[in-house]
Amino acid sequence: MIGTFFSNLKAAWPRKLFRIGMILAGATIVLDQITKLWILHGIHLPDRYGNKIEISGIFDLTYTENRGVSFGLFAGGMTSRVLLSLLSAVVSVFLIRWLTRIERPVTAYGAGLILGGAIGNLIDRVFYGFVVDFLDFSGLGFPYIFNVADAAINIGVACLLLDALVLEKRDAVKKEQGR
Repeated sequence: MIGTFFSNLKAAWPRKLFRIGMILAGATIVLDQITKLWILHGIHLPDRYGNKIEISGIFDLTYTENRGVSFGLFAGGMTSRVLLSLLSAVVSVFLIRWLTRIERPVTAYGAGLILGGAIGNLIDRVFYGFVVDFLDFSGLGFPYIFNVADAAINIGVACLLLDALVLEKRDAVKKEQGR
């Protein structure tokens, strides 16, 4: 089964949309992990600044440990950590398999961003036991603190919605009109 999975990945690599999605996922993971390492070990936000650096009236760096999923839902102990990690891994495998078959660019962008975000947060959950969040736009009235992986997941979902609700219908109309 694992051998088949990797054979399918190798067979899909020549497909441009698969490569784009995987490259987006990889870039998201790298950017996410670099920013988290910078927060933890570069500026030592949790230790030096009382968990917060005020940047402007709309944006701050605020360190939090998210032990749940989005917005702290389902936070718990080791059981929650293991279950959320397994869920992230399963979703990641599903997204990779889906990427091997995607035919539309915006769908590939969305899947790649979601995959990268899921793996970025999975890495945190496995190594730290929580997800490192630090981007704070509470000055704009947005009460949640998030990270690069979370942003990528949300942008990815927006790409999928755009493609499904707008672009796919537009292309279907063009096809009907014979363009």
